[in-house]
Amino acid sequence: MEKYDCDVLVCGGGFGGISAALAAARLGKRVTLLEKQYILGGLGTAGLITYYLPLCDGLGHQVSFGLAEELLRLPISLGAEDEYPANWLDGVGTRTQKDHRFRVRYNPWLFAMLAERELRRAGVTILYGCQCADAAVENGRISHVTVESVSGRQEIIARMVVDATGDACVAQLAGAPTATYQPGNILAAWYYGLGDKGYVLNTLGCSDVPPEEDAGKRAKPLTDCRFGGLEAAEVSEMTRLSHAAILGHIRKKRETDSGWIPTSIPVMPQLRMTRRLRGAYTLDEGEAHTYFADSIGMVSDWRKRGPIFEVPFSTLYTREIKNLLMAGRCTSVTDAMWDIMRVIPCCAVTGQAAGTAAALTEDLSTLDIRQLQDTLEQNGVVLHERELNIGK
Repeated sequence: MEKYDCDVLVCGGGFGGISAALAAARLGKRVTLLEKQYILGGLGTAGLITYYLPLCDGLGHQVSFGLAEELLRLPISLGAEDEYPANWLDGVGTRTQKDHRFRVRYNPWLFAMLAERELRRAGVTILYGCQCADAAVENGRISHVTVESVSGRQEIIARMVVDATGDACVAQLAGAPTATYQPGNILAAWYYGLGDKGYVLNTLGCSDVPPEEDAGKRAKPLTDCRFGGLEAAEVSEMTRLSHAAILGHIRKKRETDSGWIPTSIPVMPQLRMTRRLRGAYTLDEGEAHTYFADSIGMVSDWRKRGPIFEVPFSTLYTREIKNLLMAGRCTSVTDAMWDIMRVIPCCAVTGQAAGTAAALTEDLSTLDIRQLQDTLEQNGVVLHERELNIGK
């Protein structure tokens, strides 16, 4: 079996994995990034969930910085697709609870290619078509990860491992404590189409529209079924139902627009929450505006204006595995908090922290949290709500 070697292995090329890989590589580490698709960005590209949700609290204060902002600006450097936040990016307009939040709709294909370019510039090795098959643990450390690809099975030896799979796959394979999302996922069937009104993103089913903005017009669920997302047969059926919903929508559109055609459909299931780590600390929705001494950045609530959450570093690891970090939607949070932490800005915040920590230590039990925080601050991250000077 062929073996590879790196300092930091990042498993999963969504927004969390991209952020982790960039952070570690920019600190001089040899980084390998695994992605099971042949495109970066995860749900935000292959899944067509192309809303970069807010970096602000909805009351005029930016709360997520660093790579979270850099990755928002990346695709719109070639033009935003929709909802361009001129009041944030160009300083045109005001930033109050009545104004546009710091969010944007971007083009998924532009983002994927630009992110790939940035990773290569940083020296990251990208292995497409690879997914984790096993994780060997010795003395509380992952000694190597076995991956499967067109090459067969290969072992990758890494000093630090970042699980950004979205499904906590590495954590589960390594025997770390995990939890699943008990309510299950609503069926979604987002796709792009082109017709007499131009190029449109159609958000069928589960939709990231804040309740305060949907004015009671949210569509009925496509099905009463919910999906856990961790069984092949179930996910296959979910995918089939998504395709059927898209086809039905196309037929209905053609009743009034005979030229309506689909231009792209998702090439991965549009699952939001499946499995996560049960870490050293579990963050809850009731902890808005709470100070955490080990905060690695802040996030807002995309669903409503006002809440600000500091994210404890202790939600990114478990004491059972000394060289495993989590990034993206599978960090340690309650079910109520999961719906907040699963979105793109939160994935970028946790990804940057995980990649930075992976570059600074080979044993999380000995990591100097102050060194981690100092490094994050040097790279543009604001750690605590009190540093925003709100109301002063």
